[in-house]
Amino acid sequence: MKIRLASNLQQDSIVDGEGLRTVIWTQGCSHNCLGCHNPETHDFKGGFELDIEDLKEKIKNTKYQDGITLSGGDPFFQIPACLEIARYCHALNLNVWCYTGYTFEQLMMIAKKNTKVLEFLEQIDVLIDGRFDLSKKSLNVKFRGSTNQRIIDVKKSLELGYACVITKYDGSLQNDDFSINGIFNRKKEVYI
Repeated sequence: MKIRLASNLQQDSIVDGEGLRTVIWTQGCSHNCLGCHNPETHDFKGGFELDIEDLKEKIKNTKYQDGITLSGGDPFFQIPACLEIARYCHALNLNVWCYTGYTFEQLMMIAKKNTKVLEFLEQIDVLIDGRFDLSKKSLNVKFRGSTNQRIIDVKKSLELGYACVITKYDGSLQNDDFSINGIFNRKKEVYI
């Protein structure tokens, strides 16, 4: 199996998820977000193809990484290859973060017709969802480009059936006399 990449692996990233990460830049995206910082990754015929086994070998040879981040482009346009990579990385005890222009809710709707979407989500630890919105661009949000994008605990979200946002990357939530860092869901339940 082959994967189409926009560039070689980027090691030691500290801006594409928590910890020291290796970023896999997938090629191909039809979201075409105005102001996207990676427009060169949109063309589905751009970049280059790499055999999955070769990519696995490169990942295995990385050192001191906490996890991998699938970005692009949009990894959800190459689900079979990205699913295999995510499974492989979990076998190496690496956590998996993934960026997508789809929302969690959109992916769950698509998963009703395409079970591979759910299989892929089950292999993702943290999902940064939503299209980049230039009108909501912010340099004050961690690991995201715009304030509409969410950092989601995928395991908890799949368990509960709705998106559970990890708020620790937003700083403390202030509410009258107290502040809380944790994971909130739409029922305002807190997971710390």
